[in-house]
This record gives sequence, C-alpha cells and structure tokens, in this order.
Amino acid sequence: MYQSVGFWTRVGAFLLDGLIIYFPIALITYILFHSDIDGPIPSVIQSLYMLIVPVFWYGYMVGKRILGIRIVKTDGTDVTIGTMLLRVFVGGLVYGITLGIGYIVSAFMVGIRKDHRAIHDLIAGTYVTDAPPEEAPPLEQVN
Repeated sequence: MYQSVGFWTRVGAFLLDGLIIYFPIALITYILFHSDIDGPIPSVIQSLYMLIVPVFWYGYMVGKRILGIRIVKTDGTDVTIGTMLLRVFVGGLVYGITLGIGYIVSAFMVGIRKDHRAIHDLIAGTYVTDAPPEEAPPLEQVN
C-alpha cells in the first residue's frame, strides 16, 4: 500500500536537491555572473527548477527521484503547471510574509499530520507519495 511521505524522507530529498542542484547553481552563477550565492539569479533558476521539473517528470525532482517519492495532486493525478505555481510561488509568499515561521509550522505539520501535508501542499492541493507514476491513489485512500 502506498503512503504519504513523512518528515525525514522529505528532508532527505530537500538535502539531496541542495547538494545536487541548488549548490551547483549557486556556485556556477557566482563564477559566471559574480552574483551572490543567495542572490536573485540563483533564486530565479532554483524557483524555475521547482516549478517546471515536477510538471514534466511526473512529480519528481532529483532528490525526490533518488528517494522514490514524488508530488501528486490530492486526487492522485500528476501535478500541472498551475498546481506547481500555487505550491511554489503562493506557498513561498506565505513563508515570506510569515518571516519563515510558516516553514517551522509546515515542518511540524509534516511530522504530526496523518497526511503529512505542509502549508504549500494544502494551498496547492498536493501531497508527497511513494507511489510510482500511474499508481498514486487519491489522498483519502492513503495511510
């Protein structure tokens, strides 16, 4: 039976993305453009990565793919560009407005909630699952 994915697996995927994607992007933009590692150029590239890659790769990003987890809509279907816009940008706006407190709340939500959904998941109508493409059940059938 497939499940929604909890805190530590999601943290692991985030750390893998950081090492494999985010850090190299920051380093390359620093070398090429003399941009701050946390400046606007790496931030835009990273945001585009988070927005576009899951749409074309069945909800996977590199870290998630390595760990065998992916983002799906609550009805079990693949994410769309609209879904990811809500998840990445509207969710990011909430985290920014709350000065990062939303990240802490989301971490607790993923750890405590039965469905393991964070703020950005609730906004976008998504959850993270270990189900492969074409096999993700609707959220109400998970756990």
